Amino acid sequence: MSKVLLEIAAFNIEAALNALETGADRIEFCENPMEGGTSPSYGSLLLMSQITKQPVFPIIRPRGGDFLYTDREFQVMQNDLMACQQLGFKGAVIGLLNADGSIDIKRTSTLIQAAGQMEISFHRAFDRCQDPFLALEQLIDIGCKRILTSGQVPNVGNAIPMIQQLVEKAKDRIIILPGSGVRADNIATIVSQTGAKEMHSSARKAMPSKMAFNQPTMQENMQYFDVDVDEIKAMIQAINTTS
Repeated sequence: MSKVLLEIAAFNIEAALNALETGADRIEFCENPMEGGTSPSYGSLLLMSQITKQPVFPIIRPRGGDFLYTDREFQVMQNDLMACQQLGFKGAVIGLLNADGSIDIKRTSTLIQAAGQMEISFHRAFDRCQDPFLALEQLIDIGCKRILTSGQVPNVGNAIPMIQQLVEKAKDRIIILPGSGVRADNIATIVSQTGAKEMHSSARKAMPSKMAFNQPTMQENMQYFDVDVDEIKAMIQAINTTS
């Protein structure tokens, strides 16, 4: 069995670099974790492109919420994708739906064509679509390389039969990337029972502020998010037992 790749969702530069240094094979690069991940700033993209040539796929998502975008929001997505291409990123992550729950084939295809040689992954907007098996075929037809999915439930550990069906129907024409709830204690089971060749996890860890002074009259929680390097190491060790 070939090596199972591990993608880590990282929500800032430091988290991305920590994940790569720990052994992650690829980064889904985002900002705003409480929104489910939105497009990184140009400054973050520029610095990331300068620091590492390891696989980093920025998410192209102009806002949180649903995946039904206005014309202006789509223009923002086109601009962000163009910036990623110009900065030399090898892939990007997108997801667009129509109001009826179908894949927005027209706009998704436009972005894939504009991406050129970049690999395009379709993110968990897939889990909100009406017919996942029709969507699978449509995304294959328009040249999408990968689908991130939890099997249309919140935790992928509860959708192993669905993931297995998607992997079987994909027939190596597209990569099925299980994610959401993937941790060291279940990753080997998900790999062995579904046949997935790549896995996705945020391995997210809340970090307390390092500020020596905190204004007592302010109430906001000043924590931020990093990756849990011990969790990443444990996931790598677990999947290596299945390879």
